[in-house]
Amino acid sequence: MDIKLSGQPHQVSEGADGFKLFEDRSVVALRVNGELKDLSYQLAPGDDVMPVTIDSEDGLAILRHSTAHVMAQAVQELFDPAKLGIGPPIKDGFYFDFDVPEAFKPEDLKRIEKRMKELVGKSQRFVRREVSDSEAREAMADEPYKLELIGLKSSDVGEGAAEVGEGTLSIYENVNPDGSVAWRDLCRGPHLPNTRSIGKGFSLTRSAAAYWRGNENNKQLQRIYGTAWPTQEQHDEHLQRLEEAARRDHRKLGVELDLFSFPDEIGSGLAVFHPKGGILRRVMEDYSRKRHEEAGYEFVYSPHITKSNLFETSGHLQWYSDGMFPPMKLDSEFDESGALKKSGADYYLKPMNCPFHILIFRSRARSYRELPLRMFEFGSVYRYEKSGVLHGLTRVRGMTQDDAHLFVTEEQMEQELTSVLEFVLGLLRDYGLNDFYLELSTRDPENPKFVGSDALWEKATNTLAKVAEKSKLNLFPDPGGAAFYGPKISVQARDAIGRTWQMSTIQLDFNLPERFDLEYIGSDGERHRPIMIHRALFGSIERFFGVLTEHYAGHFPPWLAPVQVVGVPIADEFADYLEQFAAELRPHSVRIEVDRSDNRMQKKIRDHTLAKVPFIVIAGARDVEQGTVAFRFRDGSQENDLTLEEAKARILSAIANKEQV
Repeated sequence: MDIKLSGQPHQVSEGADGFKLFEDRSVVALRVNGELKDLSYQLAPGDDVMPVTIDSEDGLAILRHSTAHVMAQAVQELFDPAKLGIGPPIKDGFYFDFDVPEAFKPEDLKRIEKRMKELVGKSQRFVRREVSDSEAREAMADEPYKLELIGLKSSDVGEGAAEVGEGTLSIYENVNPDGSVAWRDLCRGPHLPNTRSIGKGFSLTRSAAAYWRGNENNKQLQRIYGTAWPTQEQHDEHLQRLEEAARRDHRKLGVELDLFSFPDEIGSGLAVFHPKGGILRRVMEDYSRKRHEEAGYEFVYSPHITKSNLFETSGHLQWYSDGMFPPMKLDSEFDESGALKKSGADYYLKPMNCPFHILIFRSRARSYRELPLRMFEFGSVYRYEKSGVLHGLTRVRGMTQDDAHLFVTEEQMEQELTSVLEFVLGLLRDYGLNDFYLELSTRDPENPKFVGSDALWEKATNTLAKVAEKSKLNLFPDPGGAAFYGPKISVQARDAIGRTWQMSTIQLDFNLPERFDLEYIGSDGERHRPIMIHRALFGSIERFFGVLTEHYAGHFPPWLAPVQVVGVPIADEFADYLEQFAAELRPHSVRIEVDRSDNRMQKKIRDHTLAKVPFIVIAGARDVEQGTVAFRFRDGSQENDLTLEEAKARILSAIANKEQV
């Protein structure tokens, strides 16, 4: 029987399946004609078959989904009655929802995990059985949530897609070596060949409440999360990464270092920055302003609110209203009797700065000689994020964007995009991020809503690809990911522990210049439409603040640190000596304090070390005699007998060169 194997002609015997095709045990499933199948799938003539290894993206999802089934089997064995919700794979792990009388406790998770290990050792097979609606209902008669999914089937399944999908229903049974069925679930699969393939690289991580199918109007179930990896070593490395991420959590560090807070009196997702956080934020912003001035950007300012007609013209009320705060009805006028004389207008908090910059461009006639015109603003915007997605500074409702909008001619597009990308990468590197890759989001040719001519889209996309390739960074495609108004490049940055953050986006826009009827007079004396480039470098100051806090684990380099140097006298009589040293540094804008508190010297050193101050300068009697100080670093190391000039030079050099100490 002729098939294709990894794109090449291949012959197999009649009735062959994936087990006969692949002896490599790392192959756990098949992709047949583009669809994922179990290894037990019987091949048909003409099938195009690709192996799915356990360490591939598909393989990891299958491993985690199979582990979720084993967890659900263990839960139903240990907690009767426990009704099944859904149990899909997720990034780095899996979860399963259960309807149980009481919430799971930490000791319950330990019992469940122990039973899972026993089930894995039993080598139960995962066996797929396609069923009709009536057969599925009979098999799942005691599972009300599964019956609901069967009723939905291919309609609006939502969170139950991993269970039923579209088309034929199927049930997966965990079958013991003697052929008896130990457990079953409604599932579209595929799964691993057997439970032993799961190995030892799994654990349960936590439990939480979750509404059935993600709807707050439905019953609240209990969700157990877990993680699963091909090997124990990979599993342990993942848990270590989680521990390190928790240690670096900017929400925890924000409290410990007294940087910012989210007072309940203000509201969810709205941060206040404390004096130390304010210093750090000001330094970040001031340096960015300086670099933008050097790069030829012009600073503009715009109000926080506007009448609705601006967002009607821009299209935000049509496409983005769910992310906007409700309107404020203002400017209505009434007569003495209370009757309405003049209708007011709806005002909105702005979610974007771009319409305001467009109005500045349109405020007078423009010549081609003014282009490219680069406008920059630290503009405060407000977005009504749902409370469930708010997360410290990285997902807020009030934020300040470092927003730039550039107006260019078609001929200037490539050079300007090249300059913007170089500027973005250079500035991110200055803040200590150095590991990047790019994503290119392009148009979905099947979507009729994209604006702009095919020729312009093709040129813009090719130009972005060319600009990205010049950067020598890895470029990954994001087909169909473009906004309706133009393609974009996204800069993805990896932090100190390897996590990826989307930083800057560079977006071409053919739509807003059209909607606002923007024009410039060309060298030919005719009117032309400019192309608009949207560029948010940090995304928002708040988010970038959070990312840097986690990247540095709060150990900010001296140039960013809220307090750069603290002087600690061995005894109070040596404090004036350190005050004189501080007085020499302050004219150089060094943020230095002398600790004259009543605490003992060792406590002072410990407190400032915990506060992650880059340099602690210590002085005693011998230092006063010799004109020296001792230099103590954040890692606990210390250098003694540095002259005051050496100490001053070292501090100024570390700040000027943006050293990480």
